[in-house]
Amino acid sequence: MPMAFKTLDDLTDIAGKRVLLRVDLNVPMDGGKVTDATRIERVLPTIRELSGKGAKVVLLAHFGRPKGERVAEMSLAPVAPGVSALLGRPVAFAEDCIGQPAADAIAAMADGDVLLLENTRFHKGEEKNDPDFARALAANGDIYVNDAFSAAHRAHGSTEGIAKLLPAYAGRTMQAELEALGSALGAPVRPVLAVVGGAKVSSKIDLLENLVTRVDMLVIGGGMANTFLAARGIDVGKSLCEHDLADTARKIMTAAEASGCEIILPVDAVVAREFKAGAANETVALDAIPADAMILDVGAQSIATIASRIDAAKTLVWNGPLGAFEIEPFDRATVAAAQHAAQNTRAGKLNSVAGGGDTVAALNHAGAAGDFSYVSTAGGAFLEWLEGKELPGVTALES
Repeated sequence: MPMAFKTLDDLTDIAGKRVLLRVDLNVPMDGGKVTDATRIERVLPTIRELSGKGAKVVLLAHFGRPKGERVAEMSLAPVAPGVSALLGRPVAFAEDCIGQPAADAIAAMADGDVLLLENTRFHKGEEKNDPDFARALAANGDIYVNDAFSAAHRAHGSTEGIAKLLPAYAGRTMQAELEALGSALGAPVRPVLAVVGGAKVSSKIDLLENLVTRVDMLVIGGGMANTFLAARGIDVGKSLCEHDLADTARKIMTAAEASGCEIILPVDAVVAREFKAGAANETVALDAIPADAMILDVGAQSIATIASRIDAAKTLVWNGPLGAFEIEPFDRATVAAAQHAAQNTRAGKLNSVAGGGDTVAALNHAGAAGDFSYVSTAGGAFLEWLEGKELPGVTALES
């Protein structure tokens, strides 16, 4: 995919320059301590590179949803020590992201210093993308770098407004994300296989409608597969199923057929009477699902079919688990498929890109995440990209 935006490779001679770096520090906290530092770790390379070149690195970030008010529990102040510990150097903190507190803190910086500004969402102008707020942010910098792909689907002051006011560049995480997604759906090596799972079709209609026109094969798993099975006249018993979306499912299957996309649905099912770990279960054919049971995973035949499609593919896009993976033994299909994809990726046969909340958890559970070509932690932005939507924070960077 040709890069339509500038990256850090285009930034030369930045010693002494004030670089406003938009990062995602919306990390889980407990007792004032960061409990999962994944998002901080992702932005460290960009911070280090800018700091190493002598820039004054000024971090812009949001935390929680304070809705334009100052909410003490949503201050970024406790996050600064967490960033500092991982970065291995001091990270100063300013009590506001605009105005005198920000200006004074930036004026006190030496070349290479790192400073974190207070939560951008403490100002109503952030989420409204107010031009005056964007100008107030831009006043503190010479250059803007966005390394928060996870916030790129929002047209906010710190993601979109400011990019129009300063020379704008993509940070290393943003660049890696866009290159990975470009290789998966922008200009992929075919055949392309998409694996889409999760509980409900209703939350993924746009995604499915876009994918059937873009990929060669589409595996549908999880609770949402039940809606497709029911739309084909299969009695799914007490399984999670959106019966009111049968027409939508049929419409998606018709669109897939028209564009030459093969839809792969389960051919057998693992059923149980209760949803709990180690519940008594059996694998049955689709025409033998007991009326009092629910489908919680797909069976061995379905797993073999999915593995054969992974073998046939050169590119894989994955979003969502194939069964109730949080509970054993209903994690088998997800684990088997993830490990098979990881194995093919390791062997150089597959470009595998995955993302979305449950997806990351499922791949970590399978011990497969580290072997995928790219695993996005972006959640909503990753989904909107897969849905074919324009991301304002990305569009604003395009040169």
